[in-house]
Amino acid sequence: MAHVTIIGNGNMGQAIAGLAGKGGNSVELLGHEDTGKEVTGDVVVLAVPYPAVSEIISARGASLAGKVVVDITNPLNFETFDSLTVPADSSAAAEIAAALPESRVVKAFNTTFAGTLVSGKVGDNTTTVLVAGDDADAKALIIGIVSAAGLRAIDVGSMRRARELEAIGFLQISLAASEKVPWTGGFAVVQ
Repeated sequence: MAHVTIIGNGNMGQAIAGLAGKGGNSVELLGHEDTGKEVTGDVVVLAVPYPAVSEIISARGASLAGKVVVDITNPLNFETFDSLTVPADSSAAAEIAAALPESRVVKAFNTTFAGTLVSGKVGDNTTTVLVAGDDADAKALIIGIVSAAGLRAIDVGSMRRARELEAIGFLQISLAASEKVPWTGGFAVVQ
């Protein structure tokens, strides 16, 4: 079992905390403003909006060394909902990995909504969490946490795939914000 620290206590942070706890992992949930509290988890989930990540790295970067850091962000322009805010040849996860060279960064949970993590369903299908990263052991750990909670997880490849995951997340958020799909729905992966 893992010890998971989740930074961010909003809908996604709480949903991931429930998921990790359901699988038998110990969970610590911190607000991103709780900079005075020590991060004790061997897995740290950044469950905050992308603009808050740089502040967290600035305040906690040294304490994240050696840990698996999970980026769930979708770096989109929340004012216009018309673009991602990272360069076309990069991703939020790649930028986080560059800023935390001693951490093992994994992209996950950004293509799911909190409601589908809590219910475990997208329509009639089991919720699937897509996972990308360059460290096979770190990805396996996250896939194990997801699977232990009864959800499906798929290793989609290297950190280079994080860009595509962010594009899928962006599309899903855009559709929900324009009320074309519900916030309790989303894309399903059927095997």
